[in-house]
Amino acid sequence: MKPSFSIVGCGRVGTALAIFLTEAGYIPSGLASKSLTSAKRAADLIGCLNYTDILWEATNKADIVFITTPDGTIEDVCSKIADKNGFKPECVILHCSGALTSDILSSARACGASIGSMHPLQSFASTKEYKINPFSGIVTSVEGDKKAVDEATLITQDLGSVCISIQTDTKILYHASAVVASNYLVTLLDLSLNLICRAGVPAKDAFKGLKPLIEGTLSNIEHMSVQDALTGPIARGDIKTIENHLSEIAAKTPALLSLYKILGLYTIDIAKAKGTLTDSASKRLKELLGDSTTQ
Repeated sequence: MKPSFSIVGCGRVGTALAIFLTEAGYIPSGLASKSLTSAKRAADLIGCLNYTDILWEATNKADIVFITTPDGTIEDVCSKIADKNGFKPECVILHCSGALTSDILSSARACGASIGSMHPLQSFASTKEYKINPFSGIVTSVEGDKKAVDEATLITQDLGSVCISIQTDTKILYHASAVVASNYLVTLLDLSLNLICRAGVPAKDAFKGLKPLIEGTLSNIEHMSVQDALTGPIARGDIKTIENHLSEIAAKTPALLSLYKILGLYTIDIAKAKGTLTDSASKRLKELLGDSTTQ
C-alpha cells in the first residue's frame, strides 16, 4: 500500500499533485488551503472528505505532507503547523519551490519529521482540471534529508518523472538555470517577435513564421552539442551583417539594441568554442557589440 499524503496549498501545483498522486495509488489524508473553496474544489476532484482551512487538521495523520503555498509563505506555514504538533512523527515534509531549499522546513524537525524539496521542472500555467499528467516525462529535482530524498525519489518515479538529486547548497543555481530556460526564453522570443514585426511581418503571422526555425534549433541542440547547433553571422564571423543589424536596430527600434548586443557578446564565446570564429573576427565583433575589455 502506498503512503498517505496531505496537500497544504491547493493551487495549480497542489491540485495537480493531489490528482496524480491519487491516480498513482497514494492515499489522500487531507487537503488544506487558505481558501476553503480551493480546498473543497481539489478534494472533490479526488474524492477526499477531509478538506479544511485549518492547516494542521489536514496534516496530522499523513505520511507525506506537501506544502505547495506561494514561496513567500512556505516557511511560515510549516512553522504554524509544527507549533500545533500538526506533523505525524517520522513523516516526510516536502515543498515544491524551485528557488528555496529544504532548510526553510526546519521547524518540522521538532515533530520528528524529515524535510526535503521536490521541484518539477514544468510550467503550471493553468488551473484547469488536468486530464494529461503534467509530471509525466519531465525532470523533477529532489534535495534534503536522506529519508525525504528517498521518499521523494519514489514519488517522482510513480508520477512518471525522471528524478535528479541535487545538493541543498546548489539549489539557487539550479533555479537560476530553470529561470533562464523558461522565463528568459520568453524574453528572447519577445525580442525576436518585436524585430520581425518591425520588419513588416503581421503580428498574427510572426510566431508561425519563426516556429519551424525555433523547433529546428531545439532539435539540433538535442541531437548535437550547443556549440555545434550554433549557426548564423557570429558563428561565421560575418562582421558586415552584424554591423547592418546594429545600424538598423539603432535606427528603427533602439530600445532593443542593448539586449541584442548582450546576447551577441555571449554568442561570441559559443562560436569560439565551436571553432569557427577567428581571433581577429572575435575581437572585431566584441568591439562592435560593446565589450569594454577590448578597448
